Amino acid sequence: MQTRPRPVRYRKKNRKAKRVREGKPNLELQPHQVVLRPLVTEKGTHHSTRHNAYSFEVNLNATKTQIKTAIESLFPVRVTSVRTQIRPGKVRRFRNQPGRLPDWKKAVVHLHGEDRIEFF
Repeated sequence: MQTRPRPVRYRKKNRKAKRVREGKPNLELQPHQVVLRPLVTEKGTHHSTRHNAYSFEVNLNATKTQIKTAIESLFPVRVTSVRTQIRPGKVRRFRNQPGRLPDWKKAVVHLHGEDRIEFF
């Protein structure tokens, strides 16, 4: 007796794993084009008070060195390290149709122990 073949299961593709974005070569961004806005959240204020780390929304094509030089030129501080992550856009409904918000890049900037950034 012949058995029927096993059904092929649908596997959801991991969006984060296949997307590798690097800075475009020979793309020169001004400091105000690299840093778009500061992210003022509860977690961000906790990191800024305890760990002297500030989070910003930055351009998707910006590299860590561009982010470091932009922060040092916009604010009178010394940057020790930069960590980045690409946040995938959320799924939202627009007129009862599913849509998707764009991806954005978040940068967490650690400063020297004596330096601070005052937003307000």
